[in-house]
Amino acid sequence: MKKPETHIYKECTRCVQDTTVPGIEFDANGVCNFCHGHDELTKIFPNDERGQQFLDTLFTRIKKEGRGKLYDCVVGISGGRDSTYLLWCCVKIWKLRVLAVHFNDGFDNPVAGENMLRAVDLLGVKLITITSDWREAKDLKITFLKASTPDLNLGTDIGIASSLYSVAHKENIKHILIGQSFRTEGIKPLSWAFFDGDYLRNVQKEMGTIQLRKWRPEDAGFNFGIKELFYYSVLKGIKTYMPFYYFPYIRKDGQAIIEKELGWVYPGAHYFDDLYHSLIKYVHRVKFNIDMNMNSDSGMVRTGQLDRDIALARKHGVYSIEDPKVIDLCIKRLGISKDTFEGYMQLPLKTFRDYKTSYAVIRWMRIPIYILSQLHLIPKITYYKYFKFGK
Repeated sequence: MKKPETHIYKECTRCVQDTTVPGIEFDANGVCNFCHGHDELTKIFPNDERGQQFLDTLFTRIKKEGRGKLYDCVVGISGGRDSTYLLWCCVKIWKLRVLAVHFNDGFDNPVAGENMLRAVDLLGVKLITITSDWREAKDLKITFLKASTPDLNLGTDIGIASSLYSVAHKENIKHILIGQSFRTEGIKPLSWAFFDGDYLRNVQKEMGTIQLRKWRPEDAGFNFGIKELFYYSVLKGIKTYMPFYYFPYIRKDGQAIIEKELGWVYPGAHYFDDLYHSLIKYVHRVKFNIDMNMNSDSGMVRTGQLDRDIALARKHGVYSIEDPKVIDLCIKRLGISKDTFEGYMQLPLKTFRDYKTSYAVIRWMRIPIYILSQLHLIPKITYYKYFKFGK
């Protein structure tokens, strides 16, 4: 494996993150600040008996608030491993009445789609699929190729969030559950994954070719900035939780369960429930020297779910989903030529800091954001992401 070329290359002695990660620092023992951040998060979000007690209390409250309604909660689902296992846990372990919500922006992996349909059928769960306006979804992806930042999936991420809140609002459901965990996903630096709907709107306005549809509470589209979040969370009281932060989720065990119980089929890689990730991985590696898998692998190494030597051997390599045929398919689906795409690849590297965003407002709202996160009116991890570990 060829190490990335930097002036002083160094990698963590505990996980596998290295000096290609923005803001990384090392202590006297060579352990990185992201590992220390992980240790702090494990105290804030325990997944032992304290975590179980939190979940027991949470689910009791969710069921109580769901009385007289068709559903207790909304669960985001993609057909991937984590969201499918979360859905199974909600129905089989926690006995929740779930409304599953999926967001499709035109790049769904058919394997993941079949996983989804099979899972909701076997679990007896209703599925609502929110299909984006194709013109908007396509233009947003091209816009962020032009913007030349790593945030190539921001449109999809915003679309997923806005869909979950839109459906919850329309169906009068007060709780949203998401299948994510820092223990398996790692901790991403902000410059690799800055989530901000106002940032998306500003970049689209500056560099896009079409105007995004206006926001409506029951149909948010790609509108999910500070004002929209305030409406859903503070005014309407919709809360978001990530149960796997408090649950001893072991990926291989969860996968074995959904394979046996739901006939789940591996889409080919983590995140490959979305075919566009094939292009994203290629652009990240070739243009930005970013290895998001190194980030998630580090989370798995820290929790003992992945051997460090295996993670070291595969980092900064060509990822399995970087299939030239799939990449070409994505480019063709965007309606641009290969030469145009290669032109975007040559643009100067930028980050969200090169554009108008809500970052200054977010920093100014540190105390309100802390309060909202403690009340679960926004995901509790939000505060720590922007004020503790973000770089």
